[in-house]
Amino acid sequence: MVAVTLAILLSLLLLSIPVAATLITLGLSIGEIFSPFPLHRAMGEISWAASADFILLSIPLFVLLGEILLRAGIAGRTYKSLDKWLSWLPGGLMHANIGTSAMFAATSGSSVATAATITTVALPQARKYGYAESLFAGSIAAGGTLGILIPPSINLIVYGFLTNTSIPRLFLAGIVPGVLLSIMFMGCILVACLIKPELSGGTNKATWSERFRSLQDLLPVLFIFVVVIGSIYSGIATPTESAALGVLASMLLAARYKAINRQFFKEVFEGTMRTTAMIMLILISANYLNFILDSIGLSDALTEFVNTLGMTPFNTLLVIIAMYVVLGFFVETLSLMVITVPIVTPVLVGLGFDPIWFGVLLILLIEMALITPPVGLNLYVVQGVRQEGSISDVMIGAIPFVLMIVLMIVVLVAFPNVVLYFTQFV
Repeated sequence: MVAVTLAILLSLLLLSIPVAATLITLGLSIGEIFSPFPLHRAMGEISWAASADFILLSIPLFVLLGEILLRAGIAGRTYKSLDKWLSWLPGGLMHANIGTSAMFAATSGSSVATAATITTVALPQARKYGYAESLFAGSIAAGGTLGILIPPSINLIVYGFLTNTSIPRLFLAGIVPGVLLSIMFMGCILVACLIKPELSGGTNKATWSERFRSLQDLLPVLFIFVVVIGSIYSGIATPTESAALGVLASMLLAARYKAINRQFFKEVFEGTMRTTAMIMLILISANYLNFILDSIGLSDALTEFVNTLGMTPFNTLLVIIAMYVVLGFFVETLSLMVITVPIVTPVLVGLGFDPIWFGVLLILLIEMALITPPVGLNLYVVQGVRQEGSISDVMIGAIPFVLMIVLMIVVLVAFPNVVLYFTQFV
């Protein structure tokens, strides 16, 4: 059963069939092969149940929130402020890339949106001050990955939906690893530029008065973060309601900066609808596939198969981590999540691993996939905005940050409390 399912899945992926169609086709195929019942008749009911889940309403709202902040120019103001505060460090503007990515991640929840925004804002400055574009572009691609780890994260919402795991606890679990990874990225830049000073370009000299005046440009992002995350943990709002509050707050900021006009609304709603449609179609397809897998008993069969191998839980975890690393080279990240999570998570939870901890570990593995070729989406986003040179430059520049993610994965495996300590208070 497991072998046939994997064979069908790999065949569909190799044919480059869109992910949503792949999931539906896989579900229909294995349902017909392994079940005596007409499971395809449940497709309409299952699809409706998935799309009507209240928690999924948070996805278009968080996408809308990120679009509003992007079109209102708030990311650009944040970057200029952090430039004044961080560019004196060896590595200069690259530290501002990571800092701005971390702050924008705390509002947008999207890796691609974060990478595209920071590239647009930062790249002209890199060329102005003579930075080595390879490492500079790599730092933006890596910084963009923070968008799916630091809450609010759309990918964590998807994981919570697929595994029926607490979204507030997942959000809380992602904060410390997200901050630590940001610091590790900046440390990596610092060491690289101390070893090879030619990697670092010039800096934008700023007086202390200019730095303190620029702090006002950091307030909008902090305001949104407090509204969204604060409303969840104060008990005022659910994650979905907090997303709605974030949209309202972001609209107030857009009005404050006089960014609202007809073109603004056109770009915001088009971007939101395009992204939401893609995510929801994949999730509805994944939910139907999950129903089929449960109905034919594949998850239980896989768990039993793993137990018969005689591996320890730790060795099983290492095999699954290796599987994600390899698949991350070839499968788009959201697709990788929805295809594997319903199968892998029950196995690991059955072996005693915490689903919250595994959710954060999975996001780190997904982050690595975003900046590893040949399908590393952030690499192509940065190169698409950059338009000059070769994408191989971005790939080479991202390698040190891939190593930092690997180190962070090792830390999480060795010290699970990095993820779990604060979740006990929720």
